[in-house]
Amino acid sequence: MTAPATTATSTAADTTATATADTAASTAPSGPEALYVYGIAPEGVSAPGSAGVGGAPVRLLTESGLCAAVSSAPLRIRPRRRDLLAHQAVLDELAAQGPLLPMRFAVLSPRQDTLLSQLRADATHLTRQLDDVRGCVELNVKGTVVPGHFAELVRRDDSLRNLALRTRRRPDYEANVRLGEAIAHGVRREARRAARELLDHLAPFAVRTVQGPTDDEQVLSASFLLRAADERRFRQAVEDWAGTRGDRLALSVTGPLPCYSFVDPRPAPAGR
Repeated sequence: MTAPATTATSTAADTTATATADTAASTAPSGPEALYVYGIAPEGVSAPGSAGVGGAPVRLLTESGLCAAVSSAPLRIRPRRRDLLAHQAVLDELAAQGPLLPMRFAVLSPRQDTLLSQLRADATHLTRQLDDVRGCVELNVKGTVVPGHFAELVRRDDSLRNLALRTRRRPDYEANVRLGEAIAHGVRREARRAARELLDHLAPFAVRTVQGPTDDEQVLSASFLLRAADERRFRQAVEDWAGTRGDRLALSVTGPLPCYSFVDPRPAPAGR
């Protein structure tokens, strides 16, 4: 049975990738409040109308041709659902206006002058990154093992077929365990192979690709930086692939997202 690819709406809970001003953002604030930093965009964007984390209004700080979207925030922020959604809503508004370097949830800067100084110091690096993601979106593709694939696998794999025949002739607990483990291993092996095939199939559509962590069940997690104009073709490629090999790998596509996975946190040291 074919498992079609599905599309999920992005939420802030899915986007824990990178910050672009960690030096300023990771300093412990000294006052009762700090600046919550949502992301960095080119100068000239409009301030988001959506309320920020904790319901605070979002404003823009401008320096060196860049602006940082910020709001006031307490020193400690718990990841409540409404705040995760507020974080994402602000980023969605900014991303709709052009290139954006998004921050992860709960990135704080101690003071306004500290953040402006960081923007000034890293202006060249940040501007280059904004140019790199201009006109792009991020889509994430995940693939999980389809357990029901074992029947076809046993028919095609001589060693598994022979093990199944021996177990049928002399059934006992240990033989059944060995057969079950061998089938599970084979199913995961086939799913991982399918994941590699899919990555090779999708890579030509993307500007860049970043692979995320996987495990025995989720054998594929990859983020793709796409030109916005290529998103439809990319989604169709996923659907077409799932239509022929979805019995091995159940796919989901999340996005479009701000380009979290394709932002470098800070400039490389001189001489590198």
